[in-house]
Amino acid sequence: MYVYELERPEHLRDWLLMRYRVMQPVQDATGNGSWQEVISGDVTPFDPALRPVMSPKSMFFAEREHLFEFDGETFRSSRPASEPQVLFGMKACDLTALAYQDLHFQDDPYYQARRNDTLLVGIDCSSACENGFCSTVDAGPLVDEARADLILAPMPSIGGDQPGWWLICASPAGQAAVDGMNLTPADSHWRYWRDMNGEHARAAFPNDTYIINGIQRINARAIPDDVWDSLARKCLGCSGCSQTCPTCSCYATRDIKTDKGFYRERFHDSCLMEGFQREASGANPTSAAGRRVARYWYHKFSGDFVRKMGRFGCVGCGRCESTCPGSIGVHSVMEKIAHV
Repeated sequence: MYVYELERPEHLRDWLLMRYRVMQPVQDATGNGSWQEVISGDVTPFDPALRPVMSPKSMFFAEREHLFEFDGETFRSSRPASEPQVLFGMKACDLTALAYQDLHFQDDPYYQARRNDTLLVGIDCSSACENGFCSTVDAGPLVDEARADLILAPMPSIGGDQPGWWLICASPAGQAAVDGMNLTPADSHWRYWRDMNGEHARAAFPNDTYIINGIQRINARAIPDDVWDSLARKCLGCSGCSQTCPTCSCYATRDIKTDKGFYRERFHDSCLMEGFQREASGANPTSAAGRRVARYWYHKFSGDFVRKMGRFGCVGCGRCESTCPGSIGVHSVMEKIAHV
């Protein structure tokens, strides 16, 4: 693994633009961050602290896509057309979530077609973000070197100024992407200062004891049904939590008739929707909203998923808390169930 000094992230971005389609978080007119394509010659500064409202999961697990079509005689696959792209500036939580999705969709050709054409540029966090608790669930604040191709790590500030960055080549693809750049190798102290940055960021997170207690109670099955029912009464059924959650992967399919036959479409769904588990017979094992809310949080924090997927289904990004109009995001829920 090679590590270099980098004056500004934009230098790397401009280099990658010569070979790739580059997507990065950009502040939109509402003041929120969103993933947008960067055009060659764009002088918009890269904002290392900006976190998009949505994770980049839809760039791999499309919100809506054709799977195949049938004309009465022949099935034809509708594999997505993809091109080499870079996701520039992914936070540790989103990279952890993407590794989770990689495992879930490891045999899905539609997901893999996009994933295999993507170079991941991660960025270490230097401070806590609003509603975030990545360090509690082992998803940040530093980027795991196994989950990105290139990593931007900030050098320690001097008098409030950012002196530069370390560029970590974490994969052969990452190294190949920067071959030819005029880069200075980093000295041997980069690891120490990077670890110190991680400790500084972890110390900035608020007390998370109630989250740990809530996780323990979920796994002990110690939460009465009436608690889930009371939380469910606040749920508006908007699916905002599952749409913004970077690890949610629920989907549904439908067949759409055409003049020549039909095509099958896949689209994002949510296990919080009343009809998600409804069977053709009309039976619905989760018709009660309380059961759906309970299932959602068991999927995020149950040890069963640690055994199956290697980690919790929550990466501590806090997007559900920011999104939920009913105030039953992760902090609100864990605060309640930790004290019942």
